[in-house]
Amino acid sequence: MPTFHYIALDQNGQEQAGNLDAASEADAINLLRQSGLYPTSVAAEGQGQAAAIKKRAKTTSKGQTKSVKVGANAKVKSKTLMIFTRQLATLIDSGLPLLRGLTVLGRQEPHPIMKGTINTLADNVQTGSTFSESLQQYPRIFNKLYINMVKAGELGGVLELVLNRLAEYQEKAQKLKNKIVAAMVYPIIVMFIAAGIMVFLMMVIVPRFEVIFEDMLGSKDKLPDLTKWVIGFSRTMADNIWYILAATAAIIVGWRMMAATKGGRRWIDRTKLKLPLFGDVQRKTAISRFTRTLGTLVTSGVPILQALNITRDTAGNTIVSDAINKVHDAVKEGESMVAPLESSGVFPPMVISMVDVGEETGQLPEMLLKIADVYEDEVDNSVSALTSMLEPLMIVVLALVVGVIVMALFLPLIDVIKNLSGGAGG
Repeated sequence: MPTFHYIALDQNGQEQAGNLDAASEADAINLLRQSGLYPTSVAAEGQGQAAAIKKRAKTTSKGQTKSVKVGANAKVKSKTLMIFTRQLATLIDSGLPLLRGLTVLGRQEPHPIMKGTINTLADNVQTGSTFSESLQQYPRIFNKLYINMVKAGELGGVLELVLNRLAEYQEKAQKLKNKIVAAMVYPIIVMFIAAGIMVFLMMVIVPRFEVIFEDMLGSKDKLPDLTKWVIGFSRTMADNIWYILAATAAIIVGWRMMAATKGGRRWIDRTKLKLPLFGDVQRKTAISRFTRTLGTLVTSGVPILQALNITRDTAGNTIVSDAINKVHDAVKEGESMVAPLESSGVFPPMVISMVDVGEETGQLPEMLLKIADVYEDEVDNSVSALTSMLEPLMIVVLALVVGVIVMALFLPLIDVIKNLSGGAGG
């Protein structure tokens, strides 16, 4: 019989850690509940989560982190919020009241800002405020999507169900974000390495070889054309280095200023969707985010017009936001979502057809979530293909840059060696 490691809460909200033998994870959870414990984490021996449970148990036994006073502008990472949502959902689903769940999480939370936030939420709930009203105090931590889903859960009496959906939504969003970041990190690192190597060679190595060539050959006219070009490029960089840096800074500042304007942001977002390699990933990511967000909101009981407004604000792309805005206007007039989605040019025929079927059958939320699942897999496949394509491409580019410079520096040396060999033979 396998051994399961667990972290659970007793009747007083105190955290306990240990292990027990059970046939399955479900049996382990039932045994803990029969013992008067509320399990927060359970994992079988040998799983990665089991090691994390042991580590968490040791961390919580050493003492608690002091909380700090948190203002309305406080902000935490999405991963921290995701963990909090999952833990709160697990506690409430296990039968623990909301107030006690918040108190327990506030006591064990290691992040000082999140700890202060949770303690304030617990105090507000204790004084009679609803959970959704308390969340509104921290708009930079809990966005409109989060607050409205919690409010819908409170009104429908299914807060634990909504919190589980929120946790699943955040976990899928974080997973999607990690895939995009992973795809972007490699080419950016290689690009910076290539730029650094080129600058070092041009600013340090090439000038030294230029002096050597002048001493050896006496005249620059005897240098190969490639060597002359590399030396000329090196001199241009050295003479205009401050202008180059100023131009680079101006481009960065100008880009940010343009992105801050409505028209500039729209042009940038449209360009992102049309990029040769990354545009397809951007488009599929936007579709996945739109369908996942809207499907999760509507499934949780948020009215469709309000859900569309929230989805528009969290779309992350102004072109997609404009399309959602047109969908909102169409739905408000009692029309179908299909026509505005089709006219936007962002959504492929498969998405439009599935939305059409969902509206006709009355299963739009379920259909939206299915579309999100499909496109998350598409993003995964696209990212893998993109990474596989970029790795050899970036290596070839880096090799060409370094190879051309090295060849330009060694061609004159080869000519000198040939001349010396010919002179010695004569």
